[in-house]
Amino acid sequence: MTKLSVNVNKIATLRNARGGNVPDLLKVARDLEDFGAQGITIHPRPDERHIKYQDARDLKQLVTTEFNIEGNPITKFIDLVLDIKPEQVTLVPDSVDAITSNAGWNTIKYKDFLTDVISTFKKAGIRTSIFVDPDPKMVEGAKITGTDRIELYTESYADLFVKNKEKAIEPFIIAAKRANELGVEINAGHDLSLDNIEYFAKNIPNLKEVSIGHALICEALYLGLENVVNMYLHRLK
Repeated sequence: MTKLSVNVNKIATLRNARGGNVPDLLKVARDLEDFGAQGITIHPRPDERHIKYQDARDLKQLVTTEFNIEGNPITKFIDLVLDIKPEQVTLVPDSVDAITSNAGWNTIKYKDFLTDVISTFKKAGIRTSIFVDPDPKMVEGAKITGTDRIELYTESYADLFVKNKEKAIEPFIIAAKRANELGVEINAGHDLSLDNIEYFAKNIPNLKEVSIGHALICEALYLGLENVVNMYLHRLK
């Protein structure tokens, strides 16, 4: 079964909008695990506009499932991850002012840089994943860096899904098959939702984990948080 990791960035965004502690990020993370989520994901950015670096440290003390920290491996981020030692770190090439992640790594161009960063994290016992577009060449480049996993960037799939789901999924199937051939494990995330996740999970071989944040929190406004988590779990079986 594919594991569901819930990204709680949007909870932090809502909390920060009022400057207090409502909603309580730590309580939400605990509740998500109680509802069945198999991991908690955060993506702290340098300006701390949603997840704060202290949130990462606080969450490490209470997350009992898998803790996944995403981000661009600048020095501040690397130091944070090495201090916390989450189960997984996901490397994302977003710029400092990016609203959200919008591209995967060019694993060929940045091979040396990624290899060095990944080696540092793996020496600390942290599983590594690289955010990549569904391109077999990028998957092959990821393999060379020594990463344990890739995370397929699924925005293009979500955008095309309503019009032509077969065409939308095709490049992801090709990329996933190449990853399987190379022995690189597969995660996925970005714009996956209740509408499109079941088809994705059924068609991507050996999909280990999905990280869902924005869509899940938006859907939870209508359906209730516990219900949404269990609906995801049902679709991923």
